[in-house]
Amino acid sequence: MAGKLMHALQYDSYGGGAAGLKHVEVPVPRAKKDEVLIKVEATSLNPYDLNIQKGVARPFLPRSFPYIPSIDIAGEVVGVGPGAENFKTGDKVVAVLSASSGGGLAEFAVAKKSLSVARPPEISAAEAAGLPIAGLTAYEALTQCAGVKLDGSGNRKNILITAASGGVGHYAVQLAKLGNTYVTAACGARNIEFVKSLGADEVLDYKTPEGSALKSPSGKKYDAVIHCVRAAGISWSSFEPNLSENGKVIHLTPGPGVMITFAVKKLTFSKKQLIPLISTPNGEKLKHLVNLVKEGKL
Repeated sequence: MAGKLMHALQYDSYGGGAAGLKHVEVPVPRAKKDEVLIKVEATSLNPYDLNIQKGVARPFLPRSFPYIPSIDIAGEVVGVGPGAENFKTGDKVVAVLSASSGGGLAEFAVAKKSLSVARPPEISAAEAAGLPIAGLTAYEALTQCAGVKLDGSGNRKNILITAASGGVGHYAVQLAKLGNTYVTAACGARNIEFVKSLGADEVLDYKTPEGSALKSPSGKKYDAVIHCVRAAGISWSSFEPNLSENGKVIHLTPGPGVMITFAVKKLTFSKKQLIPLISTPNGEKLKHLVNLVKEGKL
């Protein structure tokens, strides 16, 4: 496809939101060593993408302007670079693109073979494109930080998941229930039935006194909290009384205040811990998630 042009949406500077996006025609990228060229069938946007545009990661991301946002895609392989021969033209895949170069809001994108996973016919492109960043974040928070084993083994854990109806939260509820857990989920009133349908054992409405205090209706203390959103009014002081003796809060949107609390808890050898999580895309974990979707477990 050398020399061919494709349609894309890109922005030229930090800020501007959706209004800052420009429709352009740019050259189709070329698959280099260990990369595949994918015809994009579906993509998804995460808060992560908005934060990059806002300049939260400057000067590291994006690597340069103009920048085509979105790193979660699903599509069909149309080109294979040297070293990526385990894929072939026509393969359906789901992939995570490089955060430094982006590329999802375009007709074609290149992905590393290590972050590209075969997509079975049971999973639509739209379903697959919503899986990588949100699903992997939930997976890492539960398995690496909270110690939940997705095969159902291990000691029973009481888990609280905030923003349980959101992108990461709704995956976290489902993944947690694959383990030996009792799940309390917090969300807004309009999403309570949806969150119950995901398997939550009990659901808190943020607007009620019990919900705003994050107290378990059954009186349980949480062994781990998967905190999925940076929300005003939900601070360490809100979580601490509800934690078990060695309970931990896994914070998925850590800001400076979170990092300070994390350091203080470490330095004072507190049994209750605040753990900031910065998720790292991983092809093997993504493959596991794809298989769970195929099996109807996610």
